[in-house]
Formats: sequence, C-alpha cells, structure tokens
Amino acid sequence: MQWLDNITLQMAIILALLLGFAPFFPEPHIVEKVRMLFQGSLRRPIDIFDLFWHTWPFLLLALKLVRMRQLGQF
Repeated sequence: MQWLDNITLQMAIILALLLGFAPFFPEPHIVEKVRMLFQGSLRRPIDIFDLFWHTWPFLLLALKLVRMRQLGQF
C-alpha cells in the first residue's frame, strides 16, 4: 500500500472534487450517470466508462481514509 501512502489527503480530496464532479454545469456527470444507473438506462459502453471515470476519485479518497484510520493517522 506504499502507493496509497504516497498520496496526500489533500490531493485525494482535490481529485474527488475536480474529477468526480466535472463538468459542473449544467449538472455533474456523476449525478447524471448515477441517475441513469438507478433508472436502468445506463447501457451504452461510453456511459458505463464515464460512470467509472467519475467514481474512481471517490473510491481513492475512501481508500485513503481507511488506510489513514488503519495507521492511526485519523
């Protein structure tokens, strides 16, 4: 988990905010893709990839927080 320890918490937060919610107008892609997922209309490969692309920064942030908790830094 050395790679995760090398990522700062601030960087993980910035990635989650910028990549996770981009584009911001008219609505974040993550909101649109999650809505499509719950409606059952997330079928096209590009939409599935887009959901993954906008979700991984949040997963990285969650992993970082769990790792910090394990190390007693949080």
